[in-house]
Amino acid sequence: MEPTVSLDANALKSLIKESVREVMREEWFKFFELLIPYVDDEEQTEIETSFSPERHPDSDFVDITDWFDDADQAQ
Repeated sequence: MEPTVSLDANALKSLIKESVREVMREEWFKFFELLIPYVDDEEQTEIETSFSPERHPDSDFVDITDWFDDADQAQ
C-alpha cells in the first residue's frame, strides 16, 4: 500500500487557490501579449525619437508602481 499525504480542508483550499491564481496570472500575461502590437526596430527607433523621455520631465508623471507591487492585494 502506498503512503498517503493528508491535508486539512483549509490547507487544500489554500493550495488550490494559489494554483488557480498562478494559472490566471499566466493567462493574463498571454492575453496582454496578444493585445500589444508588434513593433520592428525601425518603428521603435522612430517612436523613441518622437517621444523622447528627455522631452517629458518626471514632474509630469505620478509613480503608481506601488499600486501593483503587492501580489496579495485585497481579495
